[in-house]
Amino acid sequence: MAQLKAALFDLDGVVFDTEPQYTVFWGSQCRLYHPEHPGLEHEIKGSTLDQIYDRWWSGPLEQEREAVTRRLNDFEAQMDFCYIEGFEAFLSDLRSHGVKAAVVTSSNHPKMQAVYRARPEFRSLFDAILTSEDFDESKPSPDCYLKAAARFGVKPEECVVFEDSINGLKSGLAAGAFVVGLATTNPLERIKELSEYQTLNYNGLSYDRLCELFNK
Repeated sequence: MAQLKAALFDLDGVVFDTEPQYTVFWGSQCRLYHPEHPGLEHEIKGSTLDQIYDRWWSGPLEQEREAVTRRLNDFEAQMDFCYIEGFEAFLSDLRSHGVKAAVVTSSNHPKMQAVYRARPEFRSLFDAILTSEDFDESKPSPDCYLKAAARFGVKPEECVVFEDSINGLKSGLAAGAFVVGLATTNPLERIKELSEYQTLNYNGLSYDRLCELFNK
């Protein structure tokens, strides 16, 4: 029976219920720069900023990246960082049983400073916080989750990854971890094939329940 040693959490849509707010921001930018592509803000969900820029703000629009980044930084500084329902109790239960916990996010240092200002307790909730500056490759590469497992000196197969985006789910699977999919960004049916367990939030999840799923 495998032993659960570490829980690795993406940030937006997994720890914080921020995805609806990002939809509002990117909706405004996409309508401004890509009015020919309605609904683009939904297509880019789960992509890193570099991936978004490479795909949609290249060529003549490359000169607009600085302005978009400035607006994004201003927006994130004012965001409401509400925890996904049940998250705090679930995380506390995991750590009380000796499970190491890390945030593994594509967010950068400026974004995390906004998080720390809004949530002064945030850093104390985790054993490690890994950001985009810690990784060589973006999701769906497994690089970030392999580095997080190595940070704790555990094997990827001893970890549970919590993700909401398609690229994030693929990253967790590629790393060899047990993957729990949060249906906060994509519908349950879409994340089913990329995760071993799916949920809307953390209500009903506990250390014992997670171990039961982990060892099925």
